[in-house]
Amino acid sequence: MNRDRANRGAKPPQKPPQRLDSTLSKGLLILETLATAPGPRGVSELARELGLTKSNVFRLLQTLVALGYVQATEDKLYRATLKTWRVGRAVVENVNLRDLAAPAMEVLARETGETIYLAVQEGLSVVYIDKVESTRPIRSWNPIGGTAPLHCVGTGKAILAARYDRMRARMIGHLTRHTDRTITSIKALDDEMALTRDRGFAIDTGEFREGVRSYGAAIRLPGGEPIGALGVSVPEVNLKDGDEPRICALVKRAADEVSQALGQA
Repeated sequence: MNRDRANRGAKPPQKPPQRLDSTLSKGLLILETLATAPGPRGVSELARELGLTKSNVFRLLQTLVALGYVQATEDKLYRATLKTWRVGRAVVENVNLRDLAAPAMEVLARETGETIYLAVQEGLSVVYIDKVESTRPIRSWNPIGGTAPLHCVGTGKAILAARYDRMRARMIGHLTRHTDRTITSIKALDDEMALTRDRGFAIDTGEFREGVRSYGAAIRLPGGEPIGALGVSVPEVNLKDGDEPRICALVKRAADEVSQALGQA
């Protein structure tokens, strides 16, 4: 009887804590740090930042170099290679972005009545990988597989703003004019990207096609990296008072919903 009372009051046995491989976890920590660093890092700097010994950091860096994930510079600093990006890209490609984005795109199409695009970055352009056609007599049109410059359209500007610190240098000399509203100076683009980041959506005021505006918001992976963008393309003749802020809020909400779905995929 006493034993039964004791058993009823006892806590269920706890599962033993999951054991992590110390070497692997430290190596991944170094790789993550280098992948997100704005520039190459030294052994001493990494050791101090991560709370590891210099000998441990050096040994792990040599392993990462041998595997192709890290590259040593001439001044004995280290940086992540594009192999890290390729592995991440392969993971992303296994996620069917079109399926995940489809419900949000349908809602966005119903609420705006305009053409909805799903776009991803390719070089200095965006590629449209899916769309929902407008139901209006006057509508914008781009085919699936069509492209547009990053700096000219809502989807492109949204993606560009999300990774502008890495893309800015590449944009210099490539700000091609398409209409009299196209941003063609890096200073103007700096200001536009700061504004886009602050408000969470991008606006194209007819910068790629005369008389057609577009509004875009980035779709992000859980770590914040943009994987694509949703956009609403609207002929200016269709816009009424109050439409623009409403559409901007709707596209941002839709992109946020797809980003959340990605985090649960």
